[in-house]
Amino acid sequence: MESVITMASKKEIRDKENQERLANAISTLDSIARNNNIQKNIRNIVREILSGIKDEKNGSISVRAANTISMLDSVTQNPQMQSHIRTLLWQVVSTLESIRE
Repeated sequence: MESVITMASKKEIRDKENQERLANAISTLDSIARNNNIQKNIRNIVREILSGIKDEKNGSISVRAANTISMLDSVTQNPQMQSHIRTLLWQVVSTLESIRE
């Protein structure tokens, strides 16, 4: 009986941590999307990524994180991107990679 309670509480803790990580990633992406000093095409792509990661119809948190990682990987390949923005996006990828079910 004790192990069932422990497993349930571990799942709750993991879910809460995943929600926090997702919120952190969304916050960073949102700040990039709102920054007028960043190239418009990059901001537009980040807005599209944001809408996908926020939409719960796109699957569980881990599925949305994996999809976002894939999209960010291709975005960061843009040679025109400012290096500090690329670094921010890599930080988002790192945060999302820690989301597990």
